[in-house]
Amino acid sequence: MQNDVAILLRDYSNELKQELNSILDYWKQFTIDHEFGGFAGKINNYNEADKKAEKGIVLNSRILWAFSSAYDNTKTPEYLLIAERAYDYIINYFIDKKFDGVFWSVSYKGEMLNDRKQIYGLSFCIYGLSEYFKASGNNNALELAKELFHLIEKYSYDSERGGYFEAFTRDWQVMNDVRLSEKDANEKKTMNTHLHIIEAYSNLYTVWKNEELKSKIEGLLDIFRNHIINHRNYHLHLFMDDDWNVKNDIISFGHDIEAAWLLQQSAETAGTDDQKNEFTNMASEITNASITGLDKDGGLWYEYAEGKHVLTKEKHSWPQAEAMIGFFNAWQNTGDISYLQHSLNSWTFIKKKIKDIKNGEWFWGIDKDDKPIEGQDKAGFWKCPYHNSRACLEIVSRIEKYLH
Repeated sequence: MQNDVAILLRDYSNELKQELNSILDYWKQFTIDHEFGGFAGKINNYNEADKKAEKGIVLNSRILWAFSSAYDNTKTPEYLLIAERAYDYIINYFIDKKFDGVFWSVSYKGEMLNDRKQIYGLSFCIYGLSEYFKASGNNNALELAKELFHLIEKYSYDSERGGYFEAFTRDWQVMNDVRLSEKDANEKKTMNTHLHIIEAYSNLYTVWKNEELKSKIEGLLDIFRNHIINHRNYHLHLFMDDDWNVKNDIISFGHDIEAAWLLQQSAETAGTDDQKNEFTNMASEITNASITGLDKDGGLWYEYAEGKHVLTKEKHSWPQAEAMIGFFNAWQNTGDISYLQHSLNSWTFIKKKIKDIKNGEWFWGIDKDDKPIEGQDKAGFWKCPYHNSRACLEIVSRIEKYLH
């Protein structure tokens, strides 16, 4: 049995190394904006760029993270060059030199377009900058990441009730519409932003062992335990008001499985001993909750409205990538081979239904009829080389440690 597992893992690792190369080759070939700098803001399924699409901080920060992490793991020189391109573009066009922080988006020419301070955007910038520092040793990147951390703590942290508020005007004033995107509820606090703050803070802590930062990560873990994780069913609450009252009953299976391993990783990085044990145990509970969103083909459905009993019958690409890691993590925690099989099934589903064999990269997702969802980006404001490259990097790293 042990030999069989080792063979499975070696094959899995080899395939994911190839897939990582394929994903990053796509971004190198099709997304660089040679005319206006940086990267194209939007590319469709046929690899046609919209040359006048806005460029978002999330896209650029995720490119920065992906190529920095890939370089750190593979030492492929080209990857560091792409990371440097992303870093330079952020520094030159996204930094708000008047009020600090980073803009939400700029025009295709690099002119400030949306000047709001979305905490989700600052968090991803920290995530990318801290990873770039690991890869490059660029101290300016680390200093900017620290600066963004302090800005989040200064303006976004709720000192009275804990947690973080969503968004502010350019000069850090309260605003009425704080939604991350049009599909989101307009609420003061969200699971999504908190998840990516702790993700960013934990990555920053790996290169900056700061006690205040560690304390904030511990506090975020408590926030998840006390307010965001639904201990009735171990799904995550998505939207809350400033007093932590839950404001809807939507279940996001992708965020469940992503949080399962990310929160455990954050606890292991900077949590207390009790939190490390607690979130390792909780990872299994959250993983089991996400399994309710699996279809018989191994794909993970997108969302479920619990009160209305309505399933959004789409399978987006990013939850499949997170499922690969989350289920693998559950296998490592428990030794239960069924979790490893779920991870392998997720990868098989991606190869069959999500990966674009003809034009490269992964489709945004598929509909209930297994057809690619029309009108969505292959690369764009939200579709970035982050979830899929991370799944490859994370699992290859875990397999190498397991086999050695």
